[in-house]
Amino acid sequence: MASFEVEGGFHLAGDLTPQGAKNEALQVICACLLTSSEVVIHNVPEITDVLQLIGLLEDLGVRVKKIDRGVWSFCAEALNVETLMQPGVISKAKSLRGSIMIAGPLLVRCGKAIVPRPGGDQIGRRRLDTHFLGFEKLGAAFHFDQDHKIFTVTSSQIRGAWILLEEASVTGTANLIMAAVLGRGITTLYNAACEPYIQQLCMMLNRMGAKIQGIGSNLLVIEGVEALGGCEHRILPDMIEVGSFIGLAAMTGSEITLKDVDIRDLGIIPTQFERMGIFVEQHGKDIFIPRQDAYEIDTFIDGSILTIADAPWPGLTPDLLSVFLVVATQARGSVLIHQKMFESRLFFVDKLIDMGAQIILCDPHRATVIGLGGRIRLRATTMTSPDIRAGVALLIAAMSAEGTSVIHNIDQIDRGYEDIDLRLNALGAKIHRVN
Repeated sequence: MASFEVEGGFHLAGDLTPQGAKNEALQVICACLLTSSEVVIHNVPEITDVLQLIGLLEDLGVRVKKIDRGVWSFCAEALNVETLMQPGVISKAKSLRGSIMIAGPLLVRCGKAIVPRPGGDQIGRRRLDTHFLGFEKLGAAFHFDQDHKIFTVTSSQIRGAWILLEEASVTGTANLIMAAVLGRGITTLYNAACEPYIQQLCMMLNRMGAKIQGIGSNLLVIEGVEALGGCEHRILPDMIEVGSFIGLAAMTGSEITLKDVDIRDLGIIPTQFERMGIFVEQHGKDIFIPRQDAYEIDTFIDGSILTIADAPWPGLTPDLLSVFLVVATQARGSVLIHQKMFESRLFFVDKLIDMGAQIILCDPHRATVIGLGGRIRLRATTMTSPDIRAGVALLIAAMSAEGTSVIHNIDQIDRGYEDIDLRLNALGAKIHRVN
């Protein structure tokens, strides 16, 4: 297990190019299973989760070729669903949350999908009902092997249906879209997720020959087609990494330019940082975060304490609440962080409290942060990364702290951030990887 030794207190300066969006990559790579033609995807983040998914597709029989850094070719001319029952493949699928999204493409392409219950971050219960209830409405039969924790769905023909999703699940929406595009008839998805990742998936599928209307809204109408062809697709910059770097710049008093990022692709993220007193500027095709020696949290109009909460798009992504929380520790003022979607994601705050942060954990979903206003720096400590997003929040805290911190279990960070130590060290950080 690898660790980071982080010497804090350095100001960073320079340019960073955000990696491709992890969550989009997982979706569009699974979509390659829908066609026997070649699909070329650009700006693929070469992080643990994505590389594991690519390996899983190879196990299924997909011909995979790395053309260049971040450029991959996929050809799913022949597929073998039964390989998913092999112990090594089961183990690989279980370790990856995104593996659930192979179900829709395999179901409609092969008539059968076998998916072990996926793993991923331990951030609370994330049920899969939306996926399988949707498949059933499309005409599939569902079975769960309780002893081996394996889901199986089968169908001789996916049929269009009107589906009201009980939750706007991003992966659930993606799975049902991919099943419906090759189904018979028209499928209507209401209360569908409409994140940029879903929009990108829909636009890619339309270029492959799908007929999807309502892209960008929560009402999607999908007319099934006989077959899909190949295409080329470019993944957007990862908004979670962009948000992480904005928070990092503020917390460390750094001046950073994020290359080739359009502020319009970030939704409410820049506005929420502005409410934290952090400035974000669009300079041509780039985003510029100027150095700030201090930043002050806004209040509501009536003077009450600001609340920052997650919500489905176009609300604030839950993946960034850990970053907002750690950034608030050095702000002037106070804020309530409300994590509505996952009940375990705030449990890393004890590590920040050990570093001197003033945080009250109200319950598993809410934490109040009383900003230190830069009067007292966080102190270095030894900690363990519990998940991807908490891990990068702890890294940001360590980079702003006084002294040298040690972060264990950084494999979690590597799952979502590509070569983050090398990229930040190039800007002046002092992060040493210890294997």
